[in-house]
Amino acid sequence: MSERVETLKKARERMIEDRDAHAKVLAAPFDWDKAERARNKFVEIQVLVDALDRAISGEEAMRG
Repeated sequence: MSERVETLKKARERMIEDRDAHAKVLAAPFDWDKAERARNKFVEIQVLVDALDRAISGEEAMRG
């Protein structure tokens, strides 16, 4: 695996850990302010995870 793909995969893992923390807030007893912030961060991070997935797929496709 190339260093670039490895870096992208590490970044993806880190973002999933961050996303999971926000999911736990969303699953906890409801607190409007915390839930709103967690929801926004969750969506923001998920967009980044999706972008990282596309970048990883692109790199892997180039390598054949």
